Amino acid sequence: MESKTIRVWDLPVRVFHWSLVILFTLAYFTGDEENQLHIYSGYAVLGLVLLRILWGFIGTRYARFTDFIYKPGSVIEYLKRLKSSSPQRYIGHTPPGGWMILALLASLLLTSVTGLQVYGLEGKGPLAADATTIGVISPAYANEDEDERERGHSEAAGEQENESDEEFWEELHEFFANLTVLLILLHVAGVVISSRLHGENLVKAMISGRKAADGQ
Repeated sequence: MESKTIRVWDLPVRVFHWSLVILFTLAYFTGDEENQLHIYSGYAVLGLVLLRILWGFIGTRYARFTDFIYKPGSVIEYLKRLKSSSPQRYIGHTPPGGWMILALLASLLLTSVTGLQVYGLEGKGPLAADATTIGVISPAYANEDEDERERGHSEAAGEQENESDEEFWEELHEFFANLTVLLILLHVAGVVISSRLHGENLVKAMISGRKAADGQ
């Protein structure tokens, strides 16, 4: 007889999950080209992360942070039982799985924000600095050449500083993007291990939203 199932993952969670898979993949593999696809997929990733954070407070039971943020002791206990191949089954996220979700959201958020910072230093996006300057006309024509040289030196110094800042934020952006990839690989490994130990298809559950009812 087929076991009873319950709705665990609501539609917003499932749409967020699979949309994020597609959009982050697009953003990651178009990052070196700095094309429009990278930029807009990055914006979309940021929007999804912010919506997921909001949904973590107002969403359905298993989508809320209060349901899957466990104490460190619970995480340690689960990992200990994992070694003996008899970990406790959870209907929602497991204790380490819950913390992985938080880590992924934080890493994605930092990847997006550092990307916006790089884009802003290029004079684009919501973090672009106001490039408008107020020019002062010197009444002394004899000092025009000297003023031009001083302005030239000042502009060159500013450009050099801007390039240095942009390089710093680019490296930080790449670091968090690669960290996100590492976390995703760990997340996938956890899903595979948990699926085998509990005899359930967690990928299918994230598509249908349903899981077997027995468990915590």
